[in-house]
Amino acid sequence: MLDKLRSFFETDAKHFPEYEERIKELESIIEFSVNDPGIFLQALRHRSTVEDDHFPSSDSYERLEFLGDAVLDLIVTEVIFDLYPEKDEGFLTKLRAKLVRGDSLAMFSRKLQLHDLILLGDRVKGQGVARSKSVSADAFEALVGAIYVDLGYDNCLTFVRNVIRKHVNFDKLLDSLDNYKSLLLEYAQARQLAIPTYHVIAERGPDHDKTFEVETRVDKESVAEGEGKSKKEAEQRAARKALNKLKEKD
Repeated sequence: MLDKLRSFFETDAKHFPEYEERIKELESIIEFSVNDPGIFLQALRHRSTVEDDHFPSSDSYERLEFLGDAVLDLIVTEVIFDLYPEKDEGFLTKLRAKLVRGDSLAMFSRKLQLHDLILLGDRVKGQGVARSKSVSADAFEALVGAIYVDLGYDNCLTFVRNVIRKHVNFDKLLDSLDNYKSLLLEYAQARQLAIPTYHVIAERGPDHDKTFEVETRVDKESVAEGEGKSKKEAEQRAARKALNKLKEKD
């Protein structure tokens, strides 16, 4: 199958010398040596280059982006399936959606500095196109597609897993996965407990970079504490801890 896919993404070798340095930079980013530089050049080629360089319309990164999107879904599913063996399908679905959404992919792209390598047509240069969220996210998916075609699934899995490990704060991500204050309230009401309350017990740091520590009380008893860069974040973390503690007693 991969041999057939490679044939779809062939690029004329005469373009390689001009972009040799760009390929070397890309190899340092993905931490693999590439077999077919043409596939990776295509993964970097914004559609605005097609007219300038007389490429066919299918020779921009969009086809690899399409492929990378599907491969990324599978890889992220495998990564979080292994990370959270006790979690149910609903949790895993919501977590995967957070990891493969445009904001997350654009963040990965920025962290890898792919914007410096994207090939743009003359008409869009200097307009910040390469740093836009949509192009950044598309470029990351195209890169995943190129790695899959050129280096296979296992190497693609390694690349994505490393990116997630380095750049995803799972504690923060899980805090945003559910509204734990609402879940804790529902839990308390279902058991005829008093409405949970939240109290700031400490503030640290300068005004522009504060850290808040919040305590959650249920039935006037302190159940858990949480920290965050905002009161809302600290309350959510405290609520999550409180909910877990109360469920353990059930």
